[in-house]
Amino acid sequence: MNTKIGLIPAAGRGVRVYPKTRTIPKVMLDIGGKPILQRNIEIMRDQLGIKDIYIAINYLGHIIKNYFGDGSKFGVNITYVTNNDMKKGLVNSIYVMKDYIKSDFFVILGDEIYVDSNHSELLKLSSEKPESIIGIKKGATYSEIKKNYSVEIKGNKITSLVEKPEKIINDYAGCGTYYFSKNFFDYIEKTPKSKKSGIVELTGVIDTMAKESNVLPFYIEGNYVNVNTTEDLNYANYMWKDLNFDKYKVTVIIPALNEEKTIGDVIDDYTSSKYVDEVFVVDTNSTDATDKIAKEHGAKVVTKGKVLSGYGEKLKYAMDITKNDIIILTEADGSFRSKDIPKMLEYLKDADMVIGTRTTRQMIEQGANMDWFLRWGNLALGKLIEVLWWNQEPRFTDVGCTYRAIWKDSFERIKNNLEAKGPNFSPEMMIEILKAKRRVIEIPVSYYMRRGGESKHSKNKAKIIKTGLKMLKIIIKKRFLT
Repeated sequence: MNTKIGLIPAAGRGVRVYPKTRTIPKVMLDIGGKPILQRNIEIMRDQLGIKDIYIAINYLGHIIKNYFGDGSKFGVNITYVTNNDMKKGLVNSIYVMKDYIKSDFFVILGDEIYVDSNHSELLKLSSEKPESIIGIKKGATYSEIKKNYSVEIKGNKITSLVEKPEKIINDYAGCGTYYFSKNFFDYIEKTPKSKKSGIVELTGVIDTMAKESNVLPFYIEGNYVNVNTTEDLNYANYMWKDLNFDKYKVTVIIPALNEEKTIGDVIDDYTSSKYVDEVFVVDTNSTDATDKIAKEHGAKVVTKGKVLSGYGEKLKYAMDITKNDIIILTEADGSFRSKDIPKMLEYLKDADMVIGTRTTRQMIEQGANMDWFLRWGNLALGKLIEVLWWNQEPRFTDVGCTYRAIWKDSFERIKNNLEAKGPNFSPEMMIEILKAKRRVIEIPVSYYMRRGGESKHSKNKAKIIKTGLKMLKIIIKKRFLT
């Protein structure tokens, strides 16, 4: 019978990751498309062979329970225990399990990220039956140790621990992976309160154990991040995406309407890029040979009669049906080029959506449709979004730039809230990403003169004003009416 037991403290508020944690527990924030907590459950299940997991909850605990349920969908059995006294800190999120735990157990803190770790080796070490095993990251930086705790090791035993040390004595950072004997709860009861915090600290309990019994180090391999702050969260996402980036597939989506003069060259430009796996052309109403030429040049042509008449409708439909991980939106008129894709993808490692801005004059081709009136109109609406969603700290200078990249999983989170059918779809995407507490980064892109036809939304000042009013309307609606 499998008797291995896992504990995951997941009760904290995550105040230093606010406002992301205003409506979601920190442990449920996404890293590479999965909640942090799910990744640690998977480590317990797959590397430690644990089926019975106890999770300590408090802040917004119902969100955790609704997502994981009894754990059966994730191949484990989950029991939830509420920590009703958060003032006692992390130790209490373990101590509340006392009546449930009758054997040795493993602990992984709910807000830590491990990538390509060697947790399976912890099983062999635990067979020696020490009082405790502590996860250690060798080669840690000064700041990493200061954020976690320092560990003193003599021979192959841990002799002391210090929480957020003032003096760094080695390059060992203590991590949130532990093995404890069932005697751990007795050590909690006899460990004095910290003079700094006024509560019993987990490092204090383990320090007491180290002075009285056998506490061993377990050297964790792979990549590790302790998610304390928003920057930690951003770095963890970047790390995960960067390590796995060669596995992701990219789809370029081009909405088209009577673009036979340019569509072939535009498709050739994007299909020639080594970063692009497929090109979708959404052509539902053309009366010329756009769809025929698109197919001849190797694009997948999406047609759906006259049901999809608007710019936003076309994009949303194509984004919904693509199976690839990354979506890039561009234009059929040649005003953007594939040479900016590597730059967009690099920033996408650090964000949920990357949008272009056409406000860098050195990157605007002479004759391109970007006069002062259009530039300042886009800038004004961008600054309005900044003001209305100031707590998300966005930086926008061009709401009308249609060259952008988004993760498929980020689109999935906002797609049901996207209602705009026309050019106001562009600022709506930006707003919904902000409302979903996702990260959007704006970068300069090159902007070229159209190779054929004229813009349907900005060919003259009347069209610009009309489009601008549509955008303003949806900005106001999204901020005050929904």
